[in-house]
Amino acid sequence: MAPLLDASIIDGLKRVAPPASASPTLPPAVYVDPAVALAERELLFRRGWVGCGRSDRWQEPGSCAAIEIAGAPVLVTRDASGMLRAFANTCRHRGTRLVDRACRASRIVCPFHAWTYALDGRLTGAPRMAADFDRAAHGLHPYLVEERAGFIFVSLADDAAPIDDWLAGFGAVHAPWPLERLVTTRRVERGVPCNWKLFLEVFNEYYHLGCVHRSTFGAIYHEPDPVDAVAGCFTTQFGTNSGTGGLKESDQRHALPAMPGLEGRHLDGTRYTWIYPNMTFAAGRDAAWVLEAQPDGPSACRVALSVCFPRETLEHGGFAAAAGHYYARMDEALEEDIAVLEEQQAGMASPHAAPGRFAALEPSVAGFAFWYAAMMAA
Repeated sequence: MAPLLDASIIDGLKRVAPPASASPTLPPAVYVDPAVALAERELLFRRGWVGCGRSDRWQEPGSCAAIEIAGAPVLVTRDASGMLRAFANTCRHRGTRLVDRACRASRIVCPFHAWTYALDGRLTGAPRMAADFDRAAHGLHPYLVEERAGFIFVSLADDAAPIDDWLAGFGAVHAPWPLERLVTTRRVERGVPCNWKLFLEVFNEYYHLGCVHRSTFGAIYHEPDPVDAVAGCFTTQFGTNSGTGGLKESDQRHALPAMPGLEGRHLDGTRYTWIYPNMTFAAGRDAAWVLEAQPDGPSACRVALSVCFPRETLEHGGFAAAAGHYYARMDEALEEDIAVLEEQQAGMASPHAAPGRFAALEPSVAGFAFWYAAMMAA
């Protein structure tokens, strides 16, 4: 099979390796080249596990939602027994997309010829097909799907490594936060005019805080700890801050109670985690905010931002008003980042753009780069 990437790009990727202090950053071509975007689809998004946000989007039996994984339409359901399932979102008759939005349903009916599927993927109705037609052989194509810590992960590959290998070490480092019991109170989706990797990189480095977010919340954050040593396909870093990182500096008086069970230093900081390739989140003292990014070609992406609180906090008097300040902080931070990301995307397209070097405040970006380079240049 012919290589998916140009030899010069592969050579540049092979130069990206630990230690971060001596490594170049990823080649600019990986942020702008359509061939790289196609290779990522095959090598990253259709082989391993892909984070698809919080699993409480499918809270009750009958919950369904259409999602997309690097251009592949996927249908996720929670069946009558409460089991989460994922399928190719394509009718087994003539390929029509079955669901185009979130919904509640007892069955899935194709809008074209009314082929009908149970929530576990079985074909239960195929009007006017021949008497010897085998329904059992025409169920929906299943994908692997798992829930961990309140997150959902889908793999389009039949032979993906076990999810607990992908997340090796995740449980221990995140044990102080009750991630599994958090409730999503707001989820918004939007398009962003930059490569998906750039969007996730900026969320996972402290280097830009004093410049891009200097008037909102950049001064809240202290010098972070080093990244944690983990075996799984993720990077994570904790740092303390003044007050809560979930609010702007001017809104700290609206802080909600701390998460139940948090103790010691964890009450005074935020853990930023990037689960490769495309989902990242911050777990603070009082809230968690989650970002998913899906590529939309080489120079744009679709993102979703979810904000989550403990169920106990939802019962707090004045929650709705206070939560509004958290949402405003997230929205403002996103706008500040996007303004810079648009300029970064434009600069990456220069014929003279060249790899840079990692700063000391970018270890998580470096960690992802090492993983990405190894996956893409293998």
